[in-house]
Amino acid sequence: MGNCFGARSKVDDKLLSFQPSSAPCDATKVPHRSTQLLAHTGPTAHGYSKGGKPEILPTPRSEGDILSSPHLTAFTFKDLKNATKNFSLDSLIGEGGFGHVYKGWIDGQFLGATWPRSGMVVAVKKLKPEGFQGHKEWLSELNYLGQLDHPNLVKLIGYCLDGDNRLLVYEYMPNECLENHLFRKEKLLPWATRIKVVVGAARGLTFLHDSDQQIIYRDFKASNILLDSEFNAKLSDFGLAKAGPTGDRSHVSTQVLGTQGYAAPEYIATGRLTTRCDVYSFGVVLLELLSGRHAVDITTSGVERNLVDWARPYLDNRRKLFRIMDTKLEGQYSQRQACVISSLALQCISEAKIRPQMSEVLATLEHLPVMRHSRNPSRAEEKSTSPIREGI
Repeated sequence: MGNCFGARSKVDDKLLSFQPSSAPCDATKVPHRSTQLLAHTGPTAHGYSKGGKPEILPTPRSEGDILSSPHLTAFTFKDLKNATKNFSLDSLIGEGGFGHVYKGWIDGQFLGATWPRSGMVVAVKKLKPEGFQGHKEWLSELNYLGQLDHPNLVKLIGYCLDGDNRLLVYEYMPNECLENHLFRKEKLLPWATRIKVVVGAARGLTFLHDSDQQIIYRDFKASNILLDSEFNAKLSDFGLAKAGPTGDRSHVSTQVLGTQGYAAPEYIATGRLTTRCDVYSFGVVLLELLSGRHAVDITTSGVERNLVDWARPYLDNRRKLFRIMDTKLEGQYSQRQACVISSLALQCISEAKIRPQMSEVLATLEHLPVMRHSRNPSRAEEKSTSPIREGI
């Protein structure tokens, strides 16, 4: 439902029922798919309760409870009109099927006690007035992001419900989304930064899965990973998020929604949603990080069109791995780290029943082999601290 922001971009609609996408994150640079916006809030900056457990505030029981949340600021349409200079083209930083995203400034007098009194830069998502699906996703973001608090989730500051106008206000993420950094030719995301980003994203996804109210993200992709000024990763856009199964149920049966190339094959085939569907999507992003290629590239044909199909034969062979590595890195990466990540990606895209949990994925990423200083990182001597099997 959203899109990454920080620089002007144009994005397509969410791929409902996996209809092919054609509009890019940046219309002049990226050959496919949608991108995202951000979300999340809460007064706790660290995202953990005093006992050290991830903190999730009580789930609102109705739309009224959501809109009256003390953790969100209720803005008037006039407030946000002024904040974005009347939603001017100069303020536009993204657009998609849901509507438009604008960069704006909120004065401190309109913010709650947990926000800077001097004011702050924000991103304002303005939904198109028509469309039931857009309203459902707007409510979903409010429901989840109005109660979740974690450093690797983007913060939802407030909302506007004024007649037919529905808007969401988020913290502004100056470094846009991971997708832009991986696929824009003029940008190069260094290897160490890629690792930092993917570890942060894994922490956010693990938080969702391990919470008391298990949450399945359902749309994990590079364009939904936003980056702050220090390239800390924050998950955004919870419009398709779904509560996990309860009781003895092993899955949630639901309409198949998401983005082509990232969705788990068993979910597409059956509509049965589990946290392991998110793990599959995470594996696809790992492949994008390694290769610098899109999950689906409509400019190619055959096996190269789908990243998973193209990369899979090389992931369990150390000698062949270099064939899929991003050439823009020019060899400036840790071979040992790349091997561990390729093995992990292979496990994530494997058959559902043998995929690791996100907590296991995170543990592996947090124990990547440590690089020692070298002029050429790809040949650096490294010390392995990883507790998991590398498989190659």
